[in-house]
Amino acid sequence: MKKGEITMDKLAKTREDLWLSISGLTNEQANEVIEEGTWSIAQVLEHLHLMERNVVRGIRDALLSDEKLKAEQKSLEFVKDRTHKVKAPDNLVPSNDFKVLERLKEELTDTRKALLECIKDIKEDDFNEISFIHRRFGVLSIKQWVSLVGFHEHRHINQIEEIKQNLKLSKERL
Repeated sequence: MKKGEITMDKLAKTREDLWLSISGLTNEQANEVIEEGTWSIAQVLEHLHLMERNVVRGIRDALLSDEKLKAEQKSLEFVKDRTHKVKAPDNLVPSNDFKVLERLKEELTDTRKALLECIKDIKEDDFNEISFIHRRFGVLSIKQWVSLVGFHEHRHINQIEEIKQNLKLSKERL
């Protein structure tokens, strides 16, 4: 098994699931906020784009750095669990601006391409050994960061499904 093939496959599958979850939505539906203090579907998509862009920057910086941090092997699959609420850092909080779904999809496609381009030539050992710090989880290897992108996206697909369900329920009450 080559460098992160399973991870890459899971990442691709999760992105397919994301596209399915927003299929058929209008821009208006995607931008509707159900309750003050919660995000719209469009904001969730923007957050995913910001997070993935941030990871790409982190990987690029780590590849250029002489600093060698040691990551412990740990599962990050718990990130998918939405019962544990986490406040996004300020740099990953989406704006309140109206967003066009097609533009968000382009941005997400661009950051995914950037991620894949960034890691395509990384040697197997470096994929597991080059690391940088996550604000909550400590030192993570590039492989762990790539897995985290998928788990994080999965978490927010579940959030999108919850929002869609709440949108449906709020429409039925009218």
